[in-house]
Amino acid sequence: MIRKTFGMLAVAALVLSTSCKNENASDKINPENVAKAEQEKAAAGELPVIKFNETEHDFGTINEGDKVETTFSITNEGKADLIIINAQGSCGCTVPEWPKEPIKPGASADMKVTFNSSGKTGQQQKTVTLTTNTAEGTEKVTIKANVTPKADGTTPAVH
Repeated sequence: MIRKTFGMLAVAALVLSTSCKNENASDKINPENVAKAEQEKAAAGELPVIKFNETEHDFGTINEGDKVETTFSITNEGKADLIIINAQGSCGCTVPEWPKEPIKPGASADMKVTFNSSGKTGQQQKTVTLTTNTAEGTEKVTIKANVTPKADGTTPAVH
């Protein structure tokens, strides 16, 4: 009787140890299935549609070394959650802070963009590219500034 109980416990432990693998759910996602689902949503007109309060912001004339920031308002005018997967400045001087949570249809969220003019002089134009789940897949906003060089003239023009 003890042997039988011990044997049943051993079998139960074996079953539990093999069935409870420590798997990450995201490892099970098949990119082909995601692409197919997005295509089906697109065909049904159920993709998110991104709209900005402005796609270009001009800081005007600033002094070299100034750190300036602006906020772009992002509205989802589509029928599915808008997901911003990544936002990347065209150079290290342009740093975006984007919403990490999905933006529901009809809702809005802010994206802050900071521009550091150190080492930059003259007319500057930088972009922020957003990787999204919209039909286009990427969206862009632009910032501009006319950077006045430092009075001592020690910084060479970098564009």
